[in-house]
This record gives sequence, structure tokens and C-alpha cells, in this order.
Amino acid sequence: MINLFILFSLINGATATVLGIFIYLRDRKNPINRNFLLMSAGVAIWSFCYCKWLSVGEREVAYFWSKALNSGATLIPIFYLHWILGFLNLATKKRKLLTAGYLMTFIFLIFSFTPYYIKSVKPVLFFPYWPQAGFLYICFLFLGYVGLIGYGIYQLLRNRKTADREKRAQIDYIIFGSLLGFGGGATNFPLMFGLSLMPPIGQPLVALYVLMLVVAITRYHLFEIRVILTELLVGVIGLVLFIQAVIAETSELKILGSVIFILFCILGYELIKSVLREIQRRQEIEKIDKAKSDFISIASHQLRTPLTAIKGYIAMILEGTYGQLTEKLSKPLGNVYQSNERLIRLVNDLLNLSRLDAGKIEFSPTLTSLEEMVFGIVEELKINAEKKGLYIKMIKPSGPLPKIMVDQDKLRQVILNIVDNAIKYTKEGGITFELKKIDEKEEVRVSDTGEGMEEKELNSLFQMFSRATAGSQLHAEGAGLGLYVAKQFIEMHGGKIWAESLGKGKGSTFIIQLPIKLDSKLLKEKTKSITKSADNIF
Repeated sequence: MINLFILFSLINGATATVLGIFIYLRDRKNPINRNFLLMSAGVAIWSFCYCKWLSVGEREVAYFWSKALNSGATLIPIFYLHWILGFLNLATKKRKLLTAGYLMTFIFLIFSFTPYYIKSVKPVLFFPYWPQAGFLYICFLFLGYVGLIGYGIYQLLRNRKTADREKRAQIDYIIFGSLLGFGGGATNFPLMFGLSLMPPIGQPLVALYVLMLVVAITRYHLFEIRVILTELLVGVIGLVLFIQAVIAETSELKILGSVIFILFCILGYELIKSVLREIQRRQEIEKIDKAKSDFISIASHQLRTPLTAIKGYIAMILEGTYGQLTEKLSKPLGNVYQSNERLIRLVNDLLNLSRLDAGKIEFSPTLTSLEEMVFGIVEELKINAEKKGLYIKMIKPSGPLPKIMVDQDKLRQVILNIVDNAIKYTKEGGITFELKKIDEKEEVRVSDTGEGMEEKELNSLFQMFSRATAGSQLHAEGAGLGLYVAKQFIEMHGGKIWAESLGKGKGSTFIIQLPIKLDSKLLKEKTKSITKSADNIF
């Protein structure tokens, strides 16, 4: 059994050492990488001394190595906190706290080889020499282990709320790895107080913090691990080839091995360079993409206010607030009003698009009567439809529909967008709404007698910047964003949206299906503090 704990300790020490060194060598000037190396060094000291302590047979020697392993354990909390604060860009802001933490750690280190820290070793369970905690070690557990590590995890949880999607994923893995690693390490403590309840079964979990970091690194680019792993792979293979060349039995095999080693070094160097170039290109693309998203969001937000003001003034002029208008002026002003409306819709689509892309958009579901919402939209759009000589009607469901949890503003925007398109692309006939309940879902069907679509157009209709042929020909001013945003909004509700058409000239039908009971997990995910207010982002 003891041999098993020795094996796990070796694994812990080796993984911490390798990962710490390679991440540090990747960027020696980066303080985050340096702090990670220091934290890994603390874990390595603790782990390797743990191995030595378990493998010795004399009490005094075991006592020495038990003090050595706990001196390594003393370093881990402050290095961990420093790394976390650096990762969260809080190290400068929390400089006083870090200074106090380092001072406290230094004091504990001074006493780590005295009886005040580890007072003795004694047989516990199947361990012949288990260290017993002194009163200063109890102080370390509360102030260092619980205090510093707990504060680091608290800061991770706090900053997770306002982080973007990639950073949030990194934080999740770091928190999970921290809980596994430090929780597993904490199972050593009861035996230090003579509580022989169970062996330190969590010891193997310490290595899992490295696994969680590797996942965060490889999947979410925490330390650009692709370069690190490439360098590690090239280094290991190169070392094997070099050793084979040196120990070869004949001079011919030595020469062949040396040639293979040199060729591999050249190819390995080019491989690492190509990986670096790929990462550099990706980083440049990400910067450009972020700058584009920032520009769109800022420009959209700045445009929305004056456009709304223009809309208000034109509406008052058309209503005669500033005096009666002649027929000659009414028509062009009406056209200006409609053009301004199109611009407002475009700006709103761009703003929603940038928020969706950032993963920071409000989702506020309330209990809603879908029938009442659709009836209100029908009444609101009747005038626009009748101006074009079209009918707009609603087929009421056979029985009352249950209320459902939806974000009213977003669902209303989706339906208005669909109906607005239907009015634009329908020359004669009209638009029909139909509501029905299908199993545990409510369905809204919006059918028109307009231009219709072919199968190819239907397949790409909800993609970004995609427009049907009829839309491009009849209304060139559309950007093809409305239906893409609509699809994202419906999927936020756990629903589906699609379109059907029998072909050109045979009209179209847009179908929205929404669950009557919003999934509790989805509701929790969407309603928690993604952002305090979507409007405050910009």
C-alpha cells in the first residue's frame, strides 16, 4: 500500500516539474508563467519529499523528510494565489495582500524545521512514521491553506461572472482542478492530528490539477500548449535518436544514427517554427476579429440614439405637430421615415449580433400568453399591410393555449422581423398567423402568399448575411442579419425555427416552436449574471 502512495507522489512531482519548466521556458518574461513555475516547484518539492519520507526506515530520517515535505507544502498557497491574481490581472491591485502573504509564508518557513511546526512522527494506520502537527502548523492550515487558496478560488468565481466565454472556460477548469488537487491534498491533514479515520485517499487527485490545466491549456489556449507540446515531443524524440547514435555498436550505425539525428533536428526546428507561425496568424486574426466586433458594437450603439431622435421628429412632422403638411411633402417624408426605420432595424441587428458574438446578452423570460402577443402584433401591422393591399389575419387555436416562459422583447422582435419580410416580399394576397399546441410545445406558423423560395435558399436562409433571391431583387437594402439573429434568439429559448416553401411564386411559411416549460438548466444558464445589463457593455 505504501508503495502505491510513493508511486502517486512520483507522478505528482514529475507532472508538476515537467509542466512548470516547459511553461516557463515558453515565455520567461511573462510573470504568469514564472508564478506557475514557482507553484509547480512547491508541488514538486512536496511530492518528491513525500516519496523520500515514505521510503526511509529510520525515525529521525523520516522526521527530517516529513519537515522537508511540509516546507514545500508551505510554499504552494502563496505561489498559487500569486499565479491566480496574475492570471486575472489583479496582481498589481492586490500587491499589499501578496506582500502580507509572502511575509506570512516566510515566517512559517523559518519555523518549518522546528517542533513548533512538525512536533514528531508516529505510527498511524499502516504508515510507520506520520508527521504530527505543531501549533504553528495549525495556524498555517487556517491562514495559508484555507485563507490564501480560498481567496484565490473566491477571486476566480468573482471574475468568472464578467469574463468572456474563453476566459470563463479557463476559469472553470482551473477551479475544478484546484478543488481536486487541494481537496485531495487535504486528506493528509486528519492523520497529522492523530485522527486515524482513513488513509489519505485523495493523494492521487493532486495530479489531476495538472490534467485540468492541460485541458484548459489545450482547449482554451491558456499557455499556448501546442508550442510547448511540440517542443517537448521534438526534444524527447531528438534525445532518443541521439542516445541511439551514441550507443550504436558499429561505426556504420553510429554514422547513420548521427545523420538521422541531424536531419530530425532540422525538421523539428522547422516544425516548431511552423507551429509558431500558425499561432501568430491566429492571434492576428483574433485581434482583427475583436477590433471588428468592437467597432460594430460601438458604431451601432452610437448610431441608434440619433436615428431614434430622427424617427421621433419625422413622426411628429407627419402627424402635423409643427403644422399641416402638403401632400407634396407628406409622401417624401413618409419615404424618409421608412428608410430611417430600416436603418434602425439594421443597427439593432448589428448590435444584437455583436452581443451574441461576445456571449453577453440579457435573457429575461416571463410568463407570457403567446396568443395575446401575436394578436397584438397583427393589430399593430394591419395598417402597413392594408397600405399595400394585403390582408393579415390570425387563425385562433381550437382551445386556450397555456402561458409559456419567453423573453417577450426577443420573441416579439423575431415575429416582427418575419412579418415585416412577408409584407415586403408579398405583392398580393396576405399573411396568416396560426397558433397550435403540439405535445409539450407551442407553434407559431406565419404563412404568406409571396415570392416563395427554392430548397437551396431554404437551407441557407438563417445563415449570417444570407438572403433569398427574391429579397435581393426586390429589396436591395437588407443586410441578411435579421433571420440569423432570430434563430439565435429562438435557440436561447430551447426552441426551433425553420421555413418551408413549395417553390417560386408559391409563398412561404415560417414555423417557430417553443417549449411550454422552459428547461430549468437552460433557464439557470441564461438568467444568471451573464452581464449586469447588456446596454452597459458598450
